[in-house]
This record gives sequence, C-alpha cells and structure tokens, in this order.
Amino acid sequence: MLRSYPQPYPQIIVDKPTHRAQSLTRCQSPSLYLKDIYILIKDKEKKIKKNKSNTYKSVTAMSILILTMMPVNEARAVEQSDLLKLYAHSRIIDYEQFKCFDALITRESHWNVKAKNGSHFGLGQMRNAKYGRLDGFTMVDWSMRYITKRYGSMCNAWRFFKANGYH
Repeated sequence: MLRSYPQPYPQIIVDKPTHRAQSLTRCQSPSLYLKDIYILIKDKEKKIKKNKSNTYKSVTAMSILILTMMPVNEARAVEQSDLLKLYAHSRIIDYEQFKCFDALITRESHWNVKAKNGSHFGLGQMRNAKYGRLDGFTMVDWSMRYITKRYGSMCNAWRFFKANGYH
C-alpha cells in the first residue's frame, strides 16, 4: 500500500515544566530523574503561590468592601473622668483595690467633680466646703487619704458602703 507523503511526524507528549518528552522524564539516569522531579516540584510551588496570591487579593478586596460598608462610630474625646480614673489607678497599684475605689466613687458621684448632694461635695461627697473647690486630681488624693485612714483600704470602704449606704 502506498502511503501519501509527507507523513506527519509522530508527536511525543512533552512535559511542560521540564520541556522534555515524558518518556525521558522517567529515564534510567538517577541524576536526571531527580532533577526533573525537582523541576516539577518547583513548578507546583509556583502554581500554589499564584493561587495564594489570588486568594490574598480576593480577601483584601473583600475586606475593603466590608470596611467601607460598616458603620463608623465617631471617636470619643477623653473626658475628665477618664483622666481621673487613670490618675487614681496610678496611685493605687493593686487592681482589686482600684476596682473598689472606682465602684465607690462611681456610686458617690459618677466621677463628676462638680457633684453636690446637700452639704456634700465633689468626687468623694465630703462635707468639707474646701474639698468642693479643689481640682479633680486633688479630690482623688484627699478621698484616698480619708478612706485609708478611716477604713484601712479601698475594699474595706466599699464593703462598708454596700452594708450601710454611706462611707
């Protein structure tokens, strides 16, 4: 039988990462085989990195979308009560004692320096009229000194207050 010419050259399947015919990638030479395996692994790593970067891009885009759609609360300015609490905490090292002092002052005046209840003034609601004219930081010092002398600790004063309704 006559064949027509030109005949197509038989194509061997080529491995893309190594650019070698697949039959050669599994050859008898161990060094060439290991090199081909190394090239294949590197190629797979590149594909994984490419997929990860696409994932990161989509996550970033989604994050930006979510952040732009979220309602934003306006920033709250630092108030004097915040500063007074920080000052009191700097003077009372033990956190438990500070929590007791905070609870006591919150109950007495809500950290309002200008609080007045009859003849009682300021943060600690003391009867001394001079106490009512002091700045908030000095009121904190006077209140701590009074509580320490009378009750021994802030938590003792808080326990007394809870039991009796005054201190």
